[in-house]
Amino acid sequence: MIIDFHCHVLPPQFQGRHRELAAQDATYAALFPDQRGRTADVDALLYDMDAAGIDHAVIMGFGWTNQGIAETANNYLVSATKAHPDRISAFASVNPAWGDAAILEARRCLDAGAVGIGELHADTQGYDIGDPDVMAPIMSLLQDAGLPITIHASEPVGHLYPGKGQTTPDILLRFVSNFPDNRIVLAHLGGGLPFYAAMPEVAEGLSNVWYDTAALPYLYRPSAVAAAAVTAGADRILFGTDYPLLPHRRVLDYLKSAELPPADADATLGGNAASLLFEPRHD
Repeated sequence: MIIDFHCHVLPPQFQGRHRELAAQDATYAALFPDQRGRTADVDALLYDMDAAGIDHAVIMGFGWTNQGIAETANNYLVSATKAHPDRISAFASVNPAWGDAAILEARRCLDAGAVGIGELHADTQGYDIGDPDVMAPIMSLLQDAGLPITIHASEPVGHLYPGKGQTTPDILLRFVSNFPDNRIVLAHLGGGLPFYAAMPEVAEGLSNVWYDTAALPYLYRPSAVAAAAVTAGADRILFGTDYPLLPHRRVLDYLKSAELPPADADATLGGNAASLLFEPRHD
C-alpha cells in the first residue's frame, strides 16, 4: 500500500476568494502570496491519486489563524473521510493560541472522525511551540487519544520560500523533548533534524518522532532521504508530497532516486504510515 501522508485540499467555496482569505488568515497569506498558488479539492486529489497509483492519502489543514476559516476547512476534511474512508484520512488544524477554543475544535473534529491534528504553523499562528504551557492542552488531548500531530518544520539554512518560517531543528527538539509520550510527525524532513540524530544525545530524544518527505524535491538531493534513514531510522520516514504543491509522481520518482533498500523503500512508501494510522497504540 502506498500512502501519501501529507496532502492539502481546500473547500470548493474557497475558490475565487484569495484576497478575502489572505486578509483574514495570516497563514493563508504566507503560503499563497498571490492567486497563482496551487490548490485542489478532494475530487482532484482522488483523480491524481488514481493516476499515480496512490492507495491512501492523509489530508490536513494549514495552521489557520482565523477560527471560522479553520472550522470550514476542517468540516470539509472530515466529510471527505466519511465519503471515502478507504482512500482518505484527515488531520484537523487548530491554533494552540486560541486556548480553550482550540481544544474544543480539536475534540469536535476527532469525535467526527479526524485521526490527528495538523499541519500546525507556529510562526504564522503566533505562538512559541517550545513553550510547554502553550502546547500541553492539545498534546494531552492527543496523547489520551493515541493520535499523532504534524508540525511544519523549517530549515535553518537554504533558500526562502512562501511559508518557510523559523521553526528550526533546535526549536523542534525542545518541543519534542517536552512531550516524549506523544506521536509527533515533523514535516519536510523535520527541517533537517534527522541529520542531528547522528548525535547520541539527540537520538535519545527522538524515539517518538517521524519525518515526512513533503516538498523535499524543492529542498534536498535524494541522498538526503537515504542519510535520514541511516541516522533516524528507515522506520521513521513517511512518504508525503505536499500535494498539490508537488504531484505524487514527482516525489515517488525522487524517492526512487534515493535508492533505499527494498524493505526500507516499502516502509517509507506506506508501511510506516500504516502503522501510525491503522495500528492501535499500546503504551
